[in-house]
Amino acid sequence: MKRIDYDQLQETVYTETLANGLTVTLLPKNDFYKTYALFTTDYGSIDNTFVPLGGEDLITVPDGIAHFLEHKLFEKEDGDVFQKFGKLGASANAFTSFTQTSYLFSSTENVKESLLTLIDFVQDPYFTEETVNKEKGIIAQEIQMYEDEPDWRLFFGILSNLYPKHPLHIDIAGTVDSIMDITPEYLYQCYNTFYHPSNMNLFVVGNLDPEEMMQLIKENQEAKTFEKPEKITRHFPEETVADIVKESSISMPVNRPKSILGVKGISEVPFGREGLVLKTKMNVLLRLLFGSTSQNYLELYDNGLIDDSFSYEYNIDRSFHFLEVGSDTKDPETFDRKIRELLLTAKDSKELTEEHLLLIKKRMIGQHLQSLNSLEYIANQYSQQLFGEAALFDMVPIIENIQLEELRDLAAEFMVEEHMSTFTIWPKGE
Repeated sequence: MKRIDYDQLQETVYTETLANGLTVTLLPKNDFYKTYALFTTDYGSIDNTFVPLGGEDLITVPDGIAHFLEHKLFEKEDGDVFQKFGKLGASANAFTSFTQTSYLFSSTENVKESLLTLIDFVQDPYFTEETVNKEKGIIAQEIQMYEDEPDWRLFFGILSNLYPKHPLHIDIAGTVDSIMDITPEYLYQCYNTFYHPSNMNLFVVGNLDPEEMMQLIKENQEAKTFEKPEKITRHFPEETVADIVKESSISMPVNRPKSILGVKGISEVPFGREGLVLKTKMNVLLRLLFGSTSQNYLELYDNGLIDDSFSYEYNIDRSFHFLEVGSDTKDPETFDRKIRELLLTAKDSKELTEEHLLLIKKRMIGQHLQSLNSLEYIANQYSQQLFGEAALFDMVPIIENIQLEELRDLAAEFMVEEHMSTFTIWPKGE
């Protein structure tokens, strides 16, 4: 078991890759009563075209199957797993993103029993025609509910413009039509390919003894048999800048128009610490340009182009990265024009000063240190496999080392008009 000490933060992480390929990371925080565990597979909604375990040729499965699989794993022949966690006094849940699926529990008691329950139910799939067909109606209702949510439609609207070919633009839950094609055979095929221990990681944080916890996990895994691991081959469509849809819109029953501008990252997504550095630099740059301490923000707000719904975010993961800036606005055309102007001139922006950068750094470090009081936040950040061994406790030195000139270079490279797109939701009737 490898021990990593972060002296500046007085934290110690223990990690080991087991014989079956499962990566286990333990973070003792013995001044907490609670323990939180996250069991994650490197498999999400975009992974729909791949070579299945034991196969040779690519197959394409229905959209939404990763999310569907997440739902079905909780249902076993002898009942619902949530009931088992409830009897142990633990709270359990799961979520699916574009690139990963995670299962979790938190508890202040019966931690070992809850951990074994978590591992065992995820590693014991049970799918039948009857249970799969029953789930289709439930998830169809969930999909229809999100279709009525304007902010959800806004987000996937800009993704459809930026990534018209890539599965990123498809709702994580799929479509009502696509989930109707899901079968137990498809679910087992996806499960066997992506839920192998070598494609998963287990993170446990809280009141725990690392030696004792690691031994418990090892014994559990050694008692099980798994197929020999194979390298997973995934396929994504080739896309060019010419594929970007420059603008589109829909109408919905909203009180004010909603507008969002996206910028697609064209360069290859970096892995490991380099990826974490890029993400952090872009977050600093966006805060300088649009944060509450910026003159840009005040001018946009005072002119009524944005309100409290205004947001900006940089998203980075394997096979994609993009930023989005959006808000409810009285004038979508002016909002779009102004945000484009601020992004395209970002490298020479009056907001990029040493004084402003120092202020943003201090705020980010303070917020980061405060977030380390949340076990859930720690676990979710640590389980992001894109960044490899670079993790949460590397953030402070990364933030401290960011230089103004690096941000200017990043702005010049990333903020390109040909990579931009706009999506607008107009009030119905306009």
